[in-house]
Amino acid sequence: MKREIPLMIVMVTGIMMFIQYFMPYKFLWIPFVDSEKLFEFLNDWVMVIGILSLPLGIWSLVKANAQKLTVPGERFYSSVLLAGFLVMVISGLRPEWRTGGVHFALFQNVLIPIQATIFSLLAFFIASAAYRAFRARSVLATILLLTAFIIMFRFIPLGPLSSANNWLVEKILTVPNMAAKRAIAMGIALGATATAIKIILGIERTYMGRD
Repeated sequence: MKREIPLMIVMVTGIMMFIQYFMPYKFLWIPFVDSEKLFEFLNDWVMVIGILSLPLGIWSLVKANAQKLTVPGERFYSSVLLAGFLVMVISGLRPEWRTGGVHFALFQNVLIPIQATIFSLLAFFIASAAYRAFRARSVLATILLLTAFIIMFRFIPLGPLSSANNWLVEKILTVPNMAAKRAIAMGIALGATATAIKIILGIERTYMGRD
């Protein structure tokens, strides 16, 4: 019953959420049950469950890093993470501490610079990936290379040279690029639909952990 009951709950709620889109008023002809209100009610429960899962995630993070304190190679990073976690939680307990003091100083002088550093490192990975992808080894790679140069000349401040190919860049972004984006979106939608059907029917059970 530990598996059957969650599978039944997922199946029933999944079918209900699917049917309510096609019944804007009375849901399954049940009196006093409006499909829009049912949708809002179940969405509220999704937010409640998400909030309840936050302490579980915090406990899992603290437990995993507390266990790593005994590992010589990972002891330093786990101790830094736990110390930063405790300092941020304690310093943010009172509202006035969040706009000044240790909490605000750590947020402005540690967290934001770290985020900026991580995002700046992405530029080097993007440049490396572009170098590997844009090498003209085939016809498609050559087309990709030329298209990239055309787009780059549009956004690089080169005066008249940058503004001369505005119409070409607009055509590239609105015709082949938009077609590819729509095809990818359709593929994602079909994949999400197939995954949802497999979850509702109980075929996909990875969300339950070990099966």
